[in-house]
Amino acid sequence: MKRAIGCIVMAIIAACGGEPVRPPQIPVTRQYTPTPVAEQTASADVHGGNTQQFARGKDIPAQWWELFQSAALDGLVRQALQTSPTLARARARLQQAQEDLSARKGTQYPSVDAKLSAYSVDVNPKSLDVSNLPVKTPLNLYLASVGVSYTLDIFGSTRRELEALQADVDYQRYELEAARLMLAGNVVTAAIREASLREQIANTEEIISLQTSQLAITERLEQLGSVAKVDVVAQRLDLAQSRAGLPELQRQLEQVRHRLAVYIGQPPGAAQLPEFRLADLHLPSELPLSLPSELAHQRPDIRAAEALLYQAGARVGVATANLYPQITLSATGGWLASNGELSGGAGFYLLGAQLAQPLFRGGELRAKRRSAIAAYDQAAAAYQEVVLQGFQNVADVLRALEADAKRLKERADAADQARRYHEITSARYKAGGVSYYALLNAQEKLYGALLDRTQAIADRYADSAALFQALGGGWWKEQEQPGAPSTQSKKSR
Repeated sequence: MKRAIGCIVMAIIAACGGEPVRPPQIPVTRQYTPTPVAEQTASADVHGGNTQQFARGKDIPAQWWELFQSAALDGLVRQALQTSPTLARARARLQQAQEDLSARKGTQYPSVDAKLSAYSVDVNPKSLDVSNLPVKTPLNLYLASVGVSYTLDIFGSTRRELEALQADVDYQRYELEAARLMLAGNVVTAAIREASLREQIANTEEIISLQTSQLAITERLEQLGSVAKVDVVAQRLDLAQSRAGLPELQRQLEQVRHRLAVYIGQPPGAAQLPEFRLADLHLPSELPLSLPSELAHQRPDIRAAEALLYQAGARVGVATANLYPQITLSATGGWLASNGELSGGAGFYLLGAQLAQPLFRGGELRAKRRSAIAAYDQAAAAYQEVVLQGFQNVADVLRALEADAKRLKERADAADQARRYHEITSARYKAGGVSYYALLNAQEKLYGALLDRTQAIADRYADSAALFQALGGGWWKEQEQPGAPSTQSKKSR
């Protein structure tokens, strides 16, 4: 009989403890895209048009932005990582989770409380139907006691609660790393955007200079009677339209710099920011491309989703344990004395045990357990979704790297041809060999080609930064610091 009862108890304990939570199986893949990615990208004979090679299986450096070889960019990213209020908030959330875990860990051990009480007791003898009392009143009573209580974690409720709190700590830690990765990427992307806008402004100013020179020629030809007045008016209109585009580009440039100021935790009016130009940025010639099998360990958003999955599994264990009895052991020892005479007092002790078993809760506890199971299923689906989105993110960036390299090659060639066409057309116009409208068409082609080439160059820089972000940013290689997960935590579970 005793053996049977023991077997039943062990079975209940095993049921409450549950199997270790394991992330859902993700389909194994050897490559990110349906068709293999080329070993290297196309190249163009312009700054930022060099070939990029994929270093398969190579980890991303922790400070991946250094690959752009810009001291100004490196300094700004590091400043943002130190002073950003976004990261300060994430660090505070992590610390809160750690303190919540520390506070709950105390329940693993017996609780000990000391009490000291004093009472004054006065009784009217007549109320007790006696003439006098055997003791003199009022009577002063003093009680000193120490109590110890401990709730046995037979069914794993406390252990699973601690697992849930530890999972929350892990979640906040990975959320901090995700915020760091996002912030670094935002700073790099904004710097590239600023450099692109400065190049577009320079292109616009170049076109304005050409149009201004051409207007002077057109006005002289009008004076000589070689062109009509309408050609002069058209050239002035074209020049005015080009000048009208500058304020919009300058507005966008200032807004990007305002954004950079906020990233480093400063108001736009007080921030001391460097200027970024495409010519000062180096396009990484080698792009680390980690294996698909490592992606789930590298992206902090996937690790955060995994932590939420563990937390949901632990809460199922807590809800299950709440269906079974809770046993609490207690012991109290102390000393009772009267009128301050502790030496004449009496010692005492109490030993006790309490068993609490839910009998009828209207289905509340089982409903809570079913709710916890549904929450676990939701967390599992969310984990799968985040992993798949991570693979999609990398695949999209790889295709963008290939396509934008080819596009820059064509845009650079188009810009060279547009410049040659403009030079030939301008010379023939001066000689009276072509109409003004042919010259206007050549100007428009040159302006459009220069802007397209600039955008294509900026896209290649942005694509490189996007790949580093999509692969996780190398946070696991960073030196140990408060609030950063270690390499051991990366390989855990």
